[in-house]
Amino acid sequence: MAGIPTNRTNINLPAEVSAEILQKMQNQSAIMRLARQVALPGRGLAIPVITGDPTAAWVAETGAKPVSNPTLETKLMQAYKLAVIVPFSDEFRRDAAALYDAIVERLPGALAYQFDQTVIGATQAPGENFDTFASATTQSILTTVNASAYDGLVAAYTDIAENGGALNGFGLSPAGQGLLLGATDKDGRPLFVNSVADGAVPVVLGSRVEAGRGLYKAAANTNPAIVGVAGDWTQAMYGTVEGVQIRFADQASLTIGGQSVNLWEHNMFAVRAEIEVGFRADVDCFNLLTGATA
Repeated sequence: MAGIPTNRTNINLPAEVSAEILQKMQNQSAIMRLARQVALPGRGLAIPVITGDPTAAWVAETGAKPVSNPTLETKLMQAYKLAVIVPFSDEFRRDAAALYDAIVERLPGALAYQFDQTVIGATQAPGENFDTFASATTQSILTTVNASAYDGLVAAYTDIAENGGALNGFGLSPAGQGLLLGATDKDGRPLFVNSVADGAVPVVLGSRVEAGRGLYKAAANTNPAIVGVAGDWTQAMYGTVEGVQIRFADQASLTIGGQSVNLWEHNMFAVRAEIEVGFRADVDCFNLLTGATA
């Protein structure tokens, strides 16, 4: 049986355009702004991980020095495909600048949002070689009668330190920022902003803060909402395979709002963007920050 004709065309964007789309994705992903970036070949990358530190010991003046070998293992950072399809009307085809602007402005945000959602465990990982914080320790930053947001942040700082990390950055959703903006001392003074004019939470416990919409997962049953993540970001890295694949189609059918829509019949066309990305982290060096329950 013959396949359905789709009139598809594969193109490779110019290097400067691909770089701009990737840069915009990085700018909109709080996880990417916090974690380390590494070059990721298509076949994957073996990352050495220290699982045991060398041990020093006191010795007498002429005594034999102890020999201690650190233990190592490797993790494979694998590239997984992250994709999005955006439909347009044919009117965009007549204006190349408008089409370019739509691709650059819409696609990176969708890719960045999904990447951050996956890392915090709000959506399922694409494979076993992609780490997420779904199993990370949680700390509440919801101020209640018995606890405060500050208490939760200090608890995260302590837990990460006890697991061999050093907290050096926070990723906060708008909901997480709202909780910290509302945190005050006993005299009603804001704890995490210098003035109302700041309009955000720039620093928490001396560490940088990056904001992102993808760092939120709604409360479900007895599980509180996830509103951010704290951790030692030297223990997290991501990599992307160079290049952005773009495919145009004007005679395919898309499922839009639960209905199958034939693009040619409706004077539409669609653009599909794909980026290959991987993520690895020492999950023990991270805590998820939570808010209210459902």
